[in-house]
Amino acid sequence: MSKLYLIILSAFSFILFSCNNTSNTKEPKQADIPLIPLPQEYSLAEGSFILNGQTQINNLSSLKETDLFLEQITAQIEKSSGIRLQKSDAEENAILLQNAKTELPKEGYKLTVDKQKVVIEASDEAGFYYGLQSMMQLLPPEIYAQEKQIGTEWSIPAISINDYPRFSYRGLHLDVGRHFYPADSVKKFIDLMAQYKYNRFHWHLTEDQGWRIEIKKYPKLTEVGAWRKGTLVGHYSDKPHQFDGKEYGGYYTQEEVKEIVRYAEERCITIIPEIEMPGHSRAALAAYPELGCTDEQYEVATKWGVFTEVYCPSEKTFQFLQDVLDEVMELFPGKYIHIGGDECPKQQWEESALCQDIMKREGLKNEHELQSWFIQRIEKYLNSKGRSIIGWDEILEGGLAPNATVMSWRGMDGGIAAAKAGHDVVMTPTSHCYFDYYQAGPEGEPIAIGGFTPIRKVYDFEPVPDELNEKQAQHILGAQANLWTEYMPDFPHVLYMTWPRALALAEVNWTMPTKKSWENFFPRLIRQMKVLKYEGVRCGKISSRIKLQTHYDRKKEELTAELHCDNPLARIHYSTHGDEPTTKRAQYHQPFVVQHDLLLRARAFVEDEAIGQELKKEIFLHTACGSTVNYAVPFSTKYPAGGSSALVDGLKGGADFADGFWQGFNGEDMDVIINLRHPKEVGSISMQFIQKEASWIFLPRKIEAWGRFEDTKMEKLGEITNTIPDSTTGTVVQEFSIAFEPQKLQSLQVIACGLRKNPPWHPAAGLDCWLFCDEIIIR
Repeated sequence: MSKLYLIILSAFSFILFSCNNTSNTKEPKQADIPLIPLPQEYSLAEGSFILNGQTQINNLSSLKETDLFLEQITAQIEKSSGIRLQKSDAEENAILLQNAKTELPKEGYKLTVDKQKVVIEASDEAGFYYGLQSMMQLLPPEIYAQEKQIGTEWSIPAISINDYPRFSYRGLHLDVGRHFYPADSVKKFIDLMAQYKYNRFHWHLTEDQGWRIEIKKYPKLTEVGAWRKGTLVGHYSDKPHQFDGKEYGGYYTQEEVKEIVRYAEERCITIIPEIEMPGHSRAALAAYPELGCTDEQYEVATKWGVFTEVYCPSEKTFQFLQDVLDEVMELFPGKYIHIGGDECPKQQWEESALCQDIMKREGLKNEHELQSWFIQRIEKYLNSKGRSIIGWDEILEGGLAPNATVMSWRGMDGGIAAAKAGHDVVMTPTSHCYFDYYQAGPEGEPIAIGGFTPIRKVYDFEPVPDELNEKQAQHILGAQANLWTEYMPDFPHVLYMTWPRALALAEVNWTMPTKKSWENFFPRLIRQMKVLKYEGVRCGKISSRIKLQTHYDRKKEELTAELHCDNPLARIHYSTHGDEPTTKRAQYHQPFVVQHDLLLRARAFVEDEAIGQELKKEIFLHTACGSTVNYAVPFSTKYPAGGSSALVDGLKGGADFADGFWQGFNGEDMDVIINLRHPKEVGSISMQFIQKEASWIFLPRKIEAWGRFEDTKMEKLGEITNTIPDSTTGTVVQEFSIAFEPQKLQSLQVIACGLRKNPPWHPAAGLDCWLFCDEIIIR
């Protein structure tokens, strides 16, 4: 950590320095309060309240849970400060809890601090709890220390806060199937959630790699299904796969589950248990193979990915699942039971006589409708018990269960479709909410599944899409971040991947968008990272990666390049001639015009100290730059790159398909028409595609190029057949070129035909695969 960061961490004023990253850089704001999430309304006053050995607690609330909340915070205050707060009816030098005089919004609170007292008003338990959390955050960060701190003045600034959440659902998810974490670790996870006003804990309890919850009627689920023979070593994309050969597993007893549920309730958190079906079920099938579609003996999975082994929709399977869900409902009193529903290969169903008979009997057109029938049957059972289902957005396929809530992870489209159909939605797209993705690096970072989700990207997430009208938008319950733990072998690693990104999502979920500001959030973020350090959390890194964007001005016919760094304290130095970007090179202040192909190198600096990774990127000023692009098939919102101009922005992608320059097409071919600004004489076309079979990405099988010349009809310019095998492992970035007799071109059509579905040999055979392109260069 740099010297400047240490200075910032100890400062209470939180004044930012100007970063001068762009021409429209605003004056940095002063973060006058340290709270995350930021309250909806607040005003500071003169003076402060000093917590001391004579401070009393006066609980005038009529809600019995508030006594428990006070016990939690007084225990922490005594641990760190040595001050033991006593109950009394004092109204000076006191912390008072009292019922709100007028009804406050659900989970809302008022917090008023002056020199004499701290007053918290609320209308419900959660409101009081969150008011106390805000009071704690207003104290010095040392209040969260795990041992007594000497010499700290325990002051709270005089302030008036009126606060309530934007969304009713504010969630974090933890996968304990791939890796298992003890009950005390789960409680720690819940503690940190509660501190930042999260209220939903999505507990992913069953997986191909392990069944983690005791079901008394089916003891083999934990005797067999909770243990695997070994674990994959390294990344899934490393071939050949290597395994450690060590038995691994664990599970939670029902008594442990009850204790964790109680513990969460005492912190205003509802737990949503997930029991995966019909896919991701190999651990259960290993314990009870008769639930599968084949006669084979299954094993608990030892590597990651998607597997063809799924529940067979037999009466025996439904009886099993109903029995399991009965015990789950006894343990979890919340409204929702999560039933998964994602990544269910249909290969075994296609080959199963029983499945085909069911489809014929029920009038189902395909296996997607069979999955919908499966999910709807489970929903009817849970509805009959007074519960509701929530599932990943694949439950939309084949028809959505009538009362289901959708968790939209494959981008926002599933959530948009569900909300328009009148269903409630939790937004959790991979683009912003998957905390198993890299948050910095990946250079110097522990191994992760891939992708790149820096904290700034999380903070900029907007859960309510513009496509929804006011009524439809009401179905967006909130957002959730997901911790998939293939590459998180221990609990400190889980915390490293969760924090500080979860601070950003906490503010997304709580604070109205008009109140949010990255420049204001950043110093509060640094402050809370100090808090987390006192709590024993090793936080992940704040990315200092430099972002590059290009823009084409059609009036001036100019391509400009713009640089940005998420760290507001950084300044950028750059070179356009391939020189090393030191502080002796030009400092970036505003976008610059690209006049020819160039090699851009840029680096962020704080106090002349280089931070983050150097940006090294070619910019291609070619004929198609700034052209309009029409898509016969829309690109995926999960990998939109630069939107509708991504294929003509002058920028190629690298070996990381999630680097922000690749545009993805999921289960579809690419068919685009590029309309040049003016007819130009050209004689070649080139384009790049990427393949990474472990991530379900394949090169196109065939590429066709068609051109329109001088108002003629489209003429075929050429065709390329790809000869690189689909089974090629690792990452392959391949350029394809077509040359032809130079002519004045008006528009160009490129059709790239891919696999659409993962091939039969693939672990996720039959599921939609990807086609990625970065730039179509015309010269």
